[in-house]
Amino acid sequence: MYYVYILRCAGGTLYTGIAADIERRMKEHFGQTEKCAKYTRSHRAESLEALWTAPDRSFASKLEYRIKQLTKAQKLRLIADEAVFEEITGGFSAEDYHREDIASIDK
Repeated sequence: MYYVYILRCAGGTLYTGIAADIERRMKEHFGQTEKCAKYTRSHRAESLEALWTAPDRSFASKLEYRIKQLTKAQKLRLIADEAVFEEITGGFSAEDYHREDIASIDK
């Protein structure tokens, strides 16, 4: 299983990524370790905003790419309302990607 996530970073920017081990990846981003993304090194990660599971890396990469193509307004709408998932992502099926509860993720 893979995860696709959106982080809110310093300055109100949004960062989208994928990970196989979401807790490890969040510790890297929030701890600004050398393994965190170059972007989150210079734009400190502030909060995990949204998280989806995908069945494999291919599915996760496709969703990550699609989300990265969205405008900030579309990303904020996707974060706020899961009901618009298929509309916002251009027909990606909500059956393949499941929104996860972010409260249980250790940062």
